[in-house]
Amino acid sequence: MTKAAKVLTALLLLLPAWAQAWWNADWKQRTAVILNTSDAGVAVRETLAGVAVPVRLHSGNFDFVGAKADGSDLRVLAGDDKTPLKFWVERFDSVNELAVLWVQVPTILPGTDKNLVYIYAGNDKAASDANGAGSAAAVADAATLATFHFAEKDGVAADQTGTIKATAAAAAAVEPNGLIGPSARIAGTALVWPANSTLKVAAGVPFSLSVWARPDVAAGTLYAQGPLQLLLTAGKLTAKLGAASVAGGDVPAAAWSQIALTVGSGKLTVYVNGVQAGQGDLPGPSPAIDGDIRVGEGYQGLIDELELAGTARSADWIKLSYAAQSADAKLIASKTETSDTESSAGSNSYFGILFKSLTPDAWTIIGILGVMFLIAVVVMIGKSFYVRRTDKANQIFLRRFRDTEDVLALGTGEAAGQFEGSSLYRLYRAGMKELVKRKVGQSDQRLSGLRWMRSRPASMRIRCARVTRSIRKWCS
Repeated sequence: MTKAAKVLTALLLLLPAWAQAWWNADWKQRTAVILNTSDAGVAVRETLAGVAVPVRLHSGNFDFVGAKADGSDLRVLAGDDKTPLKFWVERFDSVNELAVLWVQVPTILPGTDKNLVYIYAGNDKAASDANGAGSAAAVADAATLATFHFAEKDGVAADQTGTIKATAAAAAAVEPNGLIGPSARIAGTALVWPANSTLKVAAGVPFSLSVWARPDVAAGTLYAQGPLQLLLTAGKLTAKLGAASVAGGDVPAAAWSQIALTVGSGKLTVYVNGVQAGQGDLPGPSPAIDGDIRVGEGYQGLIDELELAGTARSADWIKLSYAAQSADAKLIASKTETSDTESSAGSNSYFGILFKSLTPDAWTIIGILGVMFLIAVVVMIGKSFYVRRTDKANQIFLRRFRDTEDVLALGTGEAAGQFEGSSLYRLYRAGMKELVKRKVGQSDQRLSGLRWMRSRPASMRIRCARVTRSIRKWCS
């Protein structure tokens, strides 16, 4: 397929989207959330599936006055404006106009700014959505073993996926304005979750964890479970798994940092703020990770968004997770729309996205096609006028030819100017020229012609007679 055909195909494919109406007329507003994974945003090189992305709503991108006070009219749809997505409302404060939604994005494509999610609101008659609202477990992907948002009002942190049935042995103080929503404040005493058989990671099985920390003093144990330890010493990070130890990455005091750890392919890898900070080889298969989970022993500061997974998360996954949870403006852009503005400006937005994505060679092809189109239009108009002019002149010539008594004198005098542009008249003139050249019509020529004709064979005389009749019939 040529580039020109590809461009035209893209335009045709956009026609359904151009004509597509608002998802549901009962919802009066929506917030469009764009995840930019191109080089202009947060570049990733692989397709990611099932990532839970926090979406922060505020007065700049969401109309809290038009939405229900409890947020029960919220709906989340994919970029096709048809497919409902799983979501969970961690916080909805209509008074202070702040909200946080966790949305499971089924697929995030690499290298594009077309990863789109729509959040609808503004329907007073809507009931709570059983698809997502209030269901944190539904937002996590299948590889997630446990996740803690530390958003409980009583400070007793629970696993939102339900894998760890028991809550923490002791409550933690709650910081209402934490990283995303509320966060846990730890004052040196660890949060402990008893050992759980469903959370046991067998020897040699991949594993990942990630946690956000904002230490008052950059020291303490961030995470410990059996042979696994994630330690913070004088602002330096160290990960230990059995005999393996990896040091790397700075975690400053009084600032939020995301710390991630992966175990897989014989490697123990540590990431800080989405960037690999250290890696080491495991001496053989990774040991089983089992026992009580202890978070924040000897640590003072805030903790948020602890996630455990039964897979080795990729570097791109960790990079995008960090950018999404830290509200990196390069990754996430959002804007509010109403059904009225969308109906009048929807077509411009779709074609605006198309035109912005065109490459220079595509613009060159479009320009060449445009010039060729203009030439074709000029040629078609010229041909149309020419055909009309020729047909009109032919009609005049035929009327005069049928009405005249002396057809040999038809093309002489001032009358000949009426036939200008007639194709039949040009044919007539060519025939007259041949007749004049042979002196047809003079008396002696007619006699000699008759004698010549009579001397020809009968078959030739028959053919000449047929030609003569055909000419008379055509001219009549």
